[in-house]
Amino acid sequence: MRIAVNVRLLLKNKLAGIGWFTYETLKRIARAHPEHEFIFIFDRAYDKEFIFAENIKPVVVNPPTRHPLLYILWFELQIPAILRRHKADLFLSPDGFLSLRTKKPQIAVIHDINFAHRPQDLPWSYRKYYNYFFPKFAHRATRLATVSQYSRNDIVNTYGIANEKIDVVYNGVNEMYTPLPHSQKRIVQIHYSKSSPYFLFIGAFSARKNIARLIEAFDIFKRTDKQGFKLLLIGEPLFRDSSLKKTFDNLAHKNDIVFLGRQTPDNLHQILASAYALAFVPLFEGFGIPVAEAIQCHVPLICSNATSIPEVAGEAAIMVNPEDTKQIALAMTEISINEKRYQELVEATKRQSGAFTWQKSADKLWNTIEKVIG
Repeated sequence: MRIAVNVRLLLKNKLAGIGWFTYETLKRIARAHPEHEFIFIFDRAYDKEFIFAENIKPVVVNPPTRHPLLYILWFELQIPAILRRHKADLFLSPDGFLSLRTKKPQIAVIHDINFAHRPQDLPWSYRKYYNYFFPKFAHRATRLATVSQYSRNDIVNTYGIANEKIDVVYNGVNEMYTPLPHSQKRIVQIHYSKSSPYFLFIGAFSARKNIARLIEAFDIFKRTDKQGFKLLLIGEPLFRDSSLKKTFDNLAHKNDIVFLGRQTPDNLHQILASAYALAFVPLFEGFGIPVAEAIQCHVPLICSNATSIPEVAGEAAIMVNPEDTKQIALAMTEISINEKRYQELVEATKRQSGAFTWQKSADKLWNTIEKVIG
Protein backbone atom coordinates (compact mmCIF):
# COMPACT_ATOMS: atom_id res chain seq x y z
CA MET A 1 0.00 0.00 0.00
CA ARG A 2 1.04 3.60 -0.63
CA ILE A 3 -0.01 5.80 2.26
CA ALA A 4 0.36 9.53 1.64
CA VAL A 5 0.67 11.62 4.80
CA ASN A 6 0.31 15.35 5.42
CA VAL A 7 3.44 16.11 7.48
CA ARG A 8 3.51 19.89 7.07
CA LEU A 9 3.81 20.33 10.87
CA LEU A 10 7.09 18.40 11.09
CA LEU A 11 9.18 21.54 11.55
CA LYS A 12 12.71 21.40 12.92
CA ASN A 13 12.84 22.81 16.49
CA LYS A 14 9.22 23.96 16.19
CA LEU A 15 7.20 20.90 17.08
CA ALA A 16 4.06 21.76 19.04
CA GLY A 17 1.11 19.59 20.15
CA ILE A 18 -0.07 18.29 16.78
CA GLY A 19 3.48 18.29 15.45
CA TRP A 20 4.55 16.00 18.28
CA PHE A 21 1.57 13.72 17.62
CA THR A 22 2.62 13.52 13.96
CA TYR A 23 6.27 12.89 14.83
CA GLU A 24 5.79 10.29 17.54
CA THR A 25 3.08 8.21 15.86
CA LEU A 26 4.48 8.20 12.32
CA LYS A 27 7.99 7.40 13.48
CA ARG A 28 6.70 4.23 15.08
CA ILE A 29 4.21 3.33 12.37
CA ALA A 30 6.64 3.70 9.45
CA ARG A 31 9.33 1.62 11.18
CA ALA A 32 6.86 -1.06 12.23
CA HIS A 33 5.38 -1.49 8.75
CA PRO A 34 8.15 -1.79 6.14
CA GLU A 35 5.68 -3.62 3.90
CA HIS A 36 4.00 -0.28 3.14
CA GLU A 37 5.35 2.82 1.41
CA PHE A 38 4.77 6.17 3.12
CA ILE A 39 4.75 9.34 1.03
CA PHE A 40 5.51 12.22 3.39
CA ILE A 41 4.16 15.48 1.95
CA PHE A 42 5.97 18.55 3.28
CA ASP A 43 5.09 22.16 2.45
CA ARG A 44 8.70 23.42 2.68
CA ALA A 45 12.26 22.13 2.90
CA TYR A 46 12.40 19.33 5.45
CA ASP A 47 14.96 18.05 7.91
CA LYS A 48 16.33 14.55 7.27
CA GLU A 49 15.59 13.55 10.86
CA PHE A 50 11.93 13.30 9.83
CA ILE A 51 12.66 10.56 7.29
CA PHE A 52 12.37 7.81 9.84
CA ALA A 53 12.82 4.75 7.64
CA GLU A 54 13.73 3.56 4.14
CA ASN A 55 10.08 3.07 3.23
CA ILE A 56 9.42 6.84 3.45
CA LYS A 57 9.46 8.93 0.30
CA PRO A 58 9.59 12.69 0.98
CA VAL A 59 7.80 15.09 -1.35
CA VAL A 60 7.86 18.89 -1.06
CA VAL A 61 4.74 20.68 -2.27
CA ASN A 62 4.74 24.45 -2.27
CA PRO A 63 3.61 26.97 -1.18
CA PRO A 64 4.14 26.84 2.61
CA THR A 65 0.72 26.80 4.28
CA ARG A 66 0.87 30.00 6.33
CA HIS A 67 -2.60 31.42 5.64
CA PRO A 68 -6.13 30.07 4.99
CA LEU A 69 -5.92 31.06 1.32
CA LEU A 70 -2.78 28.95 1.05
CA TYR A 71 -4.55 26.10 2.86
CA ILE A 72 -7.10 26.09 0.05
CA LEU A 73 -4.43 26.13 -2.64
CA TRP A 74 -2.45 23.35 -0.96
CA PHE A 75 -5.24 20.96 0.02
CA GLU A 76 -7.73 21.54 -2.78
CA LEU A 77 -5.35 21.85 -5.73
CA GLN A 78 -1.92 20.48 -4.86
CA ILE A 79 -2.82 17.47 -2.74
CA PRO A 80 -5.21 15.80 -5.26
CA ALA A 81 -2.51 16.07 -7.94
CA ILE A 82 0.13 14.58 -5.64
CA LEU A 83 -2.15 11.70 -4.66
CA ARG A 84 -2.75 10.90 -8.34
CA ARG A 85 0.90 11.28 -9.34
CA HIS A 86 2.15 8.93 -6.63
CA LYS A 87 -0.79 6.52 -6.95
CA ALA A 88 -1.58 6.78 -3.26
CA ASP A 89 -4.08 4.33 -1.81
CA LEU A 90 -4.83 6.48 1.24
CA PHE A 91 -4.35 10.04 2.47
CA LEU A 92 -3.68 10.40 6.21
CA SER A 93 -3.82 13.86 7.78
CA PRO A 94 -2.67 14.06 11.42
CA ASP A 95 -3.78 17.72 11.69
CA GLY A 96 -7.32 17.11 10.45
CA PHE A 97 -7.08 18.96 7.10
CA LEU A 98 -8.37 16.98 4.12
CA SER A 99 -9.00 17.60 0.44
CA LEU A 100 -12.55 17.87 -0.85
CA ARG A 101 -11.32 17.35 -4.42
CA THR A 102 -10.08 13.80 -4.30
CA LYS A 103 -11.94 10.50 -4.28
CA LYS A 104 -9.10 8.70 -2.51
CA PRO A 105 -9.87 7.28 0.96
CA GLN A 106 -8.90 9.78 3.65
CA ILE A 107 -8.32 9.67 7.41
CA ALA A 108 -8.37 12.89 9.45
CA VAL A 109 -7.15 13.22 13.02
CA ILE A 110 -9.27 16.09 14.33
CA HIS A 111 -7.74 16.88 17.71
CA ASP A 112 -10.54 19.20 18.80
CA ILE A 113 -13.02 21.68 17.38
CA ASN A 114 -12.42 24.59 19.76
CA PHE A 115 -13.03 27.01 16.86
CA ALA A 116 -16.66 25.85 16.65
CA HIS A 117 -17.25 26.94 20.26
CA ARG A 118 -14.78 29.81 20.63
CA PRO A 119 -14.46 31.43 17.19
CA GLN A 120 -13.62 34.76 18.83
CA ASP A 121 -10.20 33.38 19.81
CA LEU A 122 -9.05 33.19 16.19
CA PRO A 123 -8.38 35.88 13.56
CA TRP A 124 -11.29 36.35 11.16
CA SER A 125 -9.81 34.47 8.18
CA TYR A 126 -8.88 31.43 10.27
CA ARG A 127 -12.23 31.13 12.02
CA LYS A 128 -14.02 31.37 8.66
CA TYR A 129 -11.81 28.68 7.14
CA TYR A 130 -12.08 26.25 10.05
CA ASN A 131 -15.80 26.59 10.54
CA TYR A 132 -16.53 26.25 6.82
CA PHE A 133 -14.15 23.41 5.94
CA PHE A 134 -13.87 21.22 9.04
CA PRO A 135 -17.51 20.10 9.09
CA LYS A 136 -17.02 19.15 5.44
CA PHE A 137 -13.75 17.35 6.23
CA ALA A 138 -15.47 15.37 9.00
CA HIS A 139 -18.21 14.19 6.64
CA ARG A 140 -15.86 13.55 3.71
CA ALA A 141 -13.39 11.47 5.74
CA THR A 142 -13.52 7.73 5.30
CA ARG A 143 -12.68 7.52 8.98
CA LEU A 144 -11.82 9.93 11.79
CA ALA A 145 -9.60 9.78 14.84
CA THR A 146 -9.46 12.18 17.77
CA VAL A 147 -7.48 12.44 20.99
CA SER A 148 -10.08 12.07 23.75
CA GLN A 149 -13.52 10.71 24.44
CA TYR A 150 -14.61 14.30 25.06
CA SER A 151 -13.54 15.33 21.55
CA ARG A 152 -15.26 12.32 20.00
CA ASN A 153 -18.54 13.23 21.69
CA ASP A 154 -18.09 16.85 20.66
CA ILE A 155 -17.55 15.97 16.98
CA VAL A 156 -20.53 13.61 17.06
CA ASN A 157 -22.84 16.19 18.62
CA THR A 158 -21.60 19.26 16.74
CA TYR A 159 -21.12 17.82 13.25
CA GLY A 160 -23.63 14.98 13.31
CA ILE A 161 -21.00 12.31 12.67
CA ALA A 162 -21.74 8.69 13.59
CA ASN A 163 -19.99 7.70 16.79
CA GLU A 164 -18.72 4.44 15.25
CA LYS A 165 -16.87 6.38 12.53
CA ILE A 166 -14.50 7.93 15.09
CA ASP A 167 -11.67 6.24 16.97
CA VAL A 168 -10.12 7.67 20.13
CA VAL A 169 -6.33 7.83 19.77
CA TYR A 170 -5.00 9.45 22.93
CA ASN A 171 -1.85 11.56 22.82
CA GLY A 172 1.23 10.10 24.46
CA VAL A 173 4.17 11.27 26.55
CA ASN A 174 7.80 11.22 25.49
CA GLU A 175 9.91 8.69 27.40
CA MET A 176 12.18 11.48 28.68
CA TYR A 177 9.48 12.71 31.06
CA THR A 178 10.48 11.09 34.33
CA PRO A 179 10.78 12.33 37.92
CA LEU A 180 14.00 14.07 38.96
CA PRO A 181 15.95 13.56 42.21
CA HIS A 182 15.66 16.34 44.77
CA SER A 183 19.25 17.44 44.19
CA GLN A 184 18.60 18.01 40.49
CA LYS A 185 15.37 19.87 41.22
CA ARG A 186 17.28 22.29 43.45
CA ILE A 187 19.71 23.08 40.64
CA VAL A 188 16.83 23.79 38.26
CA GLN A 189 15.05 25.96 40.83
CA ILE A 190 18.20 27.98 41.48
CA HIS A 191 18.56 28.62 37.75
CA TYR A 192 14.95 29.44 36.84
CA SER A 193 13.19 30.67 40.00
CA LYS A 194 15.98 31.89 42.28
CA SER A 195 15.51 28.83 44.51
CA SER A 196 11.79 29.49 45.03
CA PRO A 197 9.07 26.84 44.60
CA TYR A 198 7.03 27.54 41.52
CA PHE A 199 3.83 26.82 39.70
CA LEU A 200 4.27 26.17 35.99
CA PHE A 201 2.20 26.73 32.87
CA ILE A 202 3.09 25.18 29.49
CA GLY A 203 1.31 25.98 26.24
CA ALA A 204 0.69 28.45 23.45
CA PHE A 205 -0.35 31.91 24.61
CA SER A 206 -3.75 31.86 22.95
CA ALA A 207 -6.92 33.21 24.53
CA ARG A 208 -8.43 29.78 25.17
CA LYS A 209 -5.44 28.85 27.34
CA ASN A 210 -6.83 31.34 29.88
CA ILE A 211 -3.45 32.75 30.91
CA ALA A 212 -4.87 36.14 31.86
CA ARG A 213 -7.06 34.56 34.55
CA LEU A 214 -4.20 32.29 35.62
CA ILE A 215 -1.84 35.19 36.35
CA GLU A 216 -4.65 37.15 37.99
CA ALA A 217 -5.36 34.16 40.25
CA PHE A 218 -1.65 33.90 41.08
CA ASP A 219 -1.66 37.57 42.06
CA ILE A 220 -4.55 36.89 44.46
CA PHE A 221 -2.71 33.86 45.87
CA LYS A 222 0.43 35.94 46.48
CA ARG A 223 -1.44 38.19 48.94
CA THR A 224 -1.21 35.41 51.55
CA ASP A 225 1.74 33.37 50.25
CA LYS A 226 4.52 33.09 52.82
CA GLN A 227 6.73 30.64 50.92
CA GLY A 228 7.85 32.90 48.08
CA PHE A 229 6.17 31.05 45.22
CA LYS A 230 6.73 32.12 41.65
CA LEU A 231 4.78 31.40 38.48
CA LEU A 232 6.76 30.30 35.42
CA LEU A 233 5.18 30.27 31.96
CA ILE A 234 6.61 28.39 28.98
CA GLY A 235 5.28 29.07 25.49
CA GLU A 236 4.99 31.66 22.80
CA PRO A 237 2.18 33.60 21.14
CA LEU A 238 -0.09 31.73 18.76
CA PHE A 239 -2.80 34.31 18.23
CA ARG A 240 -2.00 37.23 20.48
CA ASP A 241 -4.29 37.67 23.47
CA SER A 242 -4.73 41.41 24.01
CA SER A 243 -6.13 40.93 27.51
CA LEU A 244 -2.95 39.25 28.75
CA LYS A 245 -0.67 42.30 28.69
CA LYS A 246 -3.34 44.52 30.19
CA THR A 247 -3.90 42.07 33.04
CA PHE A 248 -0.16 41.63 33.62
CA ASP A 249 0.48 45.38 33.79
CA ASN A 250 -2.12 45.73 36.57
CA LEU A 251 -0.73 42.98 38.82
CA ALA A 252 0.77 43.79 42.20
CA HIS A 253 3.13 40.79 42.14
CA LYS A 254 4.24 40.82 38.51
CA ASN A 255 7.87 40.46 39.59
CA ASP A 256 7.08 36.92 40.73
CA ILE A 257 5.92 35.89 37.25
CA VAL A 258 8.57 34.70 34.81
CA PHE A 259 7.98 34.26 31.06
CA LEU A 260 10.49 31.73 29.78
CA GLY A 261 9.44 31.62 26.12
CA ARG A 262 9.91 28.46 24.10
CA GLN A 263 12.24 25.81 25.58
CA THR A 264 14.10 22.82 24.18
CA PRO A 265 12.54 19.42 25.02
CA ASP A 266 15.30 18.66 27.54
CA ASN A 267 14.93 22.03 29.31
CA LEU A 268 11.16 21.60 29.30
CA HIS A 269 11.49 18.25 31.05
CA GLN A 270 13.87 19.68 33.66
CA ILE A 271 11.62 22.66 34.41
CA LEU A 272 8.44 20.59 34.53
CA ALA A 273 9.86 17.83 36.71
CA SER A 274 11.15 20.48 39.17
CA ALA A 275 7.84 22.34 39.46
CA TYR A 276 5.84 22.29 42.68
CA ALA A 277 2.69 21.89 40.57
CA LEU A 278 1.45 22.42 37.02
CA ALA A 279 -1.22 25.12 36.81
CA PHE A 280 -3.15 24.39 33.61
CA VAL A 281 -6.60 25.95 33.41
CA PRO A 282 -7.59 26.34 29.75
CA LEU A 283 -11.15 27.14 28.75
CA PHE A 284 -11.10 24.49 26.04
CA GLU A 285 -8.75 21.59 25.41
CA GLY A 286 -8.93 18.50 23.21
CA PHE A 287 -6.43 16.55 25.34
CA GLY A 288 -3.77 18.58 27.18
CA ILE A 289 -0.35 17.01 26.64
CA PRO A 290 1.29 19.02 29.50
CA VAL A 291 -1.14 17.36 31.91
CA ALA A 292 0.00 13.87 30.90
CA GLU A 293 3.66 14.97 30.95
CA ALA A 294 3.32 16.34 34.48
CA ILE A 295 1.78 13.08 35.66
CA GLN A 296 4.73 11.14 34.25
CA CYS A 297 7.07 13.45 36.21
CA HIS A 298 4.99 12.89 39.40
CA VAL A 299 4.10 16.59 39.50
CA PRO A 300 0.62 17.38 40.94
CA LEU A 301 -1.75 19.64 39.05
CA ILE A 302 -4.31 22.41 39.31
CA CYS A 303 -6.56 21.91 36.29
CA SER A 304 -9.72 23.08 34.59
CA ASN A 305 -12.83 21.04 35.25
CA ALA A 306 -13.79 21.71 31.61
CA THR A 307 -13.75 19.75 28.33
CA SER A 308 -11.20 16.92 28.16
CA ILE A 309 -8.99 17.86 31.12
CA PRO A 310 -10.67 15.72 33.84
CA GLU A 311 -10.43 12.72 31.48
CA VAL A 312 -6.64 13.11 31.28
CA ALA A 313 -5.84 14.39 34.78
CA GLY A 314 -7.88 11.84 36.70
CA GLU A 315 -7.23 12.03 40.45
CA ALA A 316 -3.87 13.80 40.11
CA ALA A 317 -5.33 17.32 40.01
CA ILE A 318 -7.34 19.79 42.03
CA MET A 319 -10.12 20.67 39.62
CA VAL A 320 -11.28 24.29 39.32
CA ASN A 321 -13.71 26.36 37.32
CA PRO A 322 -11.38 28.03 34.77
CA GLU A 323 -13.51 31.19 34.76
CA ASP A 324 -13.29 31.67 38.53
CA THR A 325 -9.98 33.34 39.43
CA LYS A 326 -10.69 33.15 43.17
CA GLN A 327 -11.22 29.39 42.93
CA ILE A 328 -7.93 28.99 41.05
CA ALA A 329 -6.19 31.08 43.73
CA LEU A 330 -7.72 28.98 46.51
CA ALA A 331 -6.44 25.83 44.82
CA MET A 332 -2.95 27.35 44.77
CA THR A 333 -3.24 28.08 48.47
CA GLU A 334 -4.54 24.60 49.28
CA ILE A 335 -1.84 22.76 47.37
CA SER A 336 0.91 24.97 48.84
CA ILE A 337 -0.02 24.65 52.54
CA ASN A 338 -1.88 21.32 52.83
CA GLU A 339 0.95 18.76 52.84
CA LYS A 340 -1.41 15.80 53.18
CA ARG A 341 -3.44 16.86 50.13
CA TYR A 342 -0.26 17.51 48.19
CA GLN A 343 1.08 14.03 48.89
CA GLU A 344 -2.27 12.47 47.92
CA LEU A 345 -1.94 14.14 44.54
CA VAL A 346 1.66 12.95 44.17
CA GLU A 347 0.55 9.37 44.88
CA ALA A 348 -2.19 9.73 42.29
CA THR A 349 0.36 10.73 39.66
CA LYS A 350 2.33 7.57 40.45
CA ARG A 351 -0.75 5.39 40.04
CA GLN A 352 -1.59 7.02 36.71
CA SER A 353 1.92 6.92 35.22
CA GLY A 354 2.06 4.96 31.99
CA ALA A 355 -1.56 5.60 31.03
CA PHE A 356 -0.55 7.59 27.95
CA THR A 357 2.36 6.44 25.80
CA TRP A 358 3.24 7.20 22.20
CA GLN A 359 3.47 3.48 21.44
CA LYS A 360 -0.17 3.10 22.48
CA SER A 361 -1.02 6.12 20.33
CA ALA A 362 0.80 4.69 17.30
CA ASP A 363 -0.86 1.30 17.71
CA LYS A 364 -4.32 2.84 17.91
CA LEU A 365 -3.71 5.08 14.90
CA TRP A 366 -2.51 2.08 12.93
CA ASN A 367 -5.72 0.23 13.89
CA THR A 368 -7.64 3.16 12.39
CA ILE A 369 -5.57 2.91 9.19
CA GLU A 370 -6.18 -0.84 8.98
CA LYS A 371 -9.93 -0.30 9.18
CA VAL A 372 -9.65 1.70 5.96
CA ILE A 373 -7.02 -0.23 3.99
CA GLY A 374 -8.04 -3.67 5.25
